[in-house]
Amino acid sequence: MVNPALEAMTAAELGHRVIRHGPVRSLAEAAEARGAEVPDVVKTIVVRRGDGDYLFVLVPGDRVISWPKLRALLGVSRLSMPDAAAAKDATGYERGTITPFGSSTAWPVFADERMAGRTITLGAGEHGTAVAVAADEALAALGATVADLSDPEAD
Repeated sequence: MVNPALEAMTAAELGHRVIRHGPVRSLAEAAEARGAEVPDVVKTIVVRRGDGDYLFVLVPGDRVISWPKLRALLGVSRLSMPDAAAAKDATGYERGTITPFGSSTAWPVFADERMAGRTITLGAGEHGTAVAVAADEALAALGATVADLSDPEAD
């Protein structure tokens, strides 16, 4: 089966390690299955800026999007998250597998600055598959805007 995410990473000559694991039910389980710390399990979130206008936001696993910070960075007053069907239409990926790599449309990428200098894991376009990659290299390959755009996960 063709995997657009892995093909895109290879085409970008981005060093990465594919991690295949079974189903996981939580971020903590994903971290354990990937041999990573929770902050290094990066969540890829599709955000809707306007009709047919989306972007990817990457945040460490122990953090959440700070909507005020993201709105200020983008200079907008409203943002929303699309439902699962709209996210799949926008990216080609099912929720839980979404990654900016190989997306059906190359939406802009915004990444939280706390990933810099770390090895992170990202979804790889299919359930039970992730990639480990140097965050700095991945963000450069994606042309990501890196900024403070998250808050700690509430307990």
